[in-house]
Amino acid sequence: MKNFIKQHPLFSYFLVTFIVSWAGIFVVAIFLGMPATSDTFENIGPIALIPTLLGPPIVGVVFTGLLYGREGLRSLLAKFLRWKVPVKWYLIALLFVPVTLCLILFILSRFSPDYYPKILLQPDKTNFIITGILTGLLGGGLFEEIGWTGFATPELRKRYGVVKSGLILGFFWGLWHFLPVYWGSGDVNGNLDWSLFLPGLFCHYTLLVPYRVLLVWLHEKTNSLPPVILMHASLTAFILFILNLNEGGLPLFVYYSCFSLILWALVWLCAKKVRCTHCSSPSQ
Repeated sequence: MKNFIKQHPLFSYFLVTFIVSWAGIFVVAIFLGMPATSDTFENIGPIALIPTLLGPPIVGVVFTGLLYGREGLRSLLAKFLRWKVPVKWYLIALLFVPVTLCLILFILSRFSPDYYPKILLQPDKTNFIITGILTGLLGGGLFEEIGWTGFATPELRKRYGVVKSGLILGFFWGLWHFLPVYWGSGDVNGNLDWSLFLPGLFCHYTLLVPYRVLLVWLHEKTNSLPPVILMHASLTAFILFILNLNEGGLPLFVYYSCFSLILWALVWLCAKKVRCTHCSSPSQ
């Protein structure tokens, strides 16, 4: 098994991560159904999703130890603790998503009140913001990026350039979200609620794939995990909570589509810049 992992580190990482991450959902689904009812998801969901959250970092750390020993683990820890990077990278990590989403919402809200963000309608805005930020950090960036950026990104960069590495990892990152979203998209009777499922599915491939390219690019510039963790957390906190919409369906599709167009435009510019500068890194 160890030899197989050494020969196929990325395939092994994705396979084991998916198995570990989806295990809790499969176990619960055996007894309570797939998809879950809305009540089941609300009450049991946080417990069933614990393996989902822990899969990427645990497998990433274990595989780093198996492949590179103590030196690899020290290198991973050093990236996790390397917070002294230029301030501009932290500003990009923290502000890119909220500034872009606010601009999109400002324009769309001129045409329909469906595009007012949730934060404006919350009676307790402080707790809502804190919940979004904590969910972004703990339920997104802090744990996931130990695996996605700490292990998978360097392995991909050994073979591919920044853009291609981000596209490949973004595909698997989006696929990794599929089962949790499907399982959590049931109505009160446990039937699939397409208005919940389709926007999430759409988001995971139109948004997460190009966004991962930006995360790989940020890691390339900083060789540090904290900025990447914060940029991931910013996406989760703002697009799923603070600046999310009350309306699902078509308004949510339009909202996600506008943001995805901006992200793909940035990926195109990044790829174009790499080609124009004849970067000595592996082919894009």
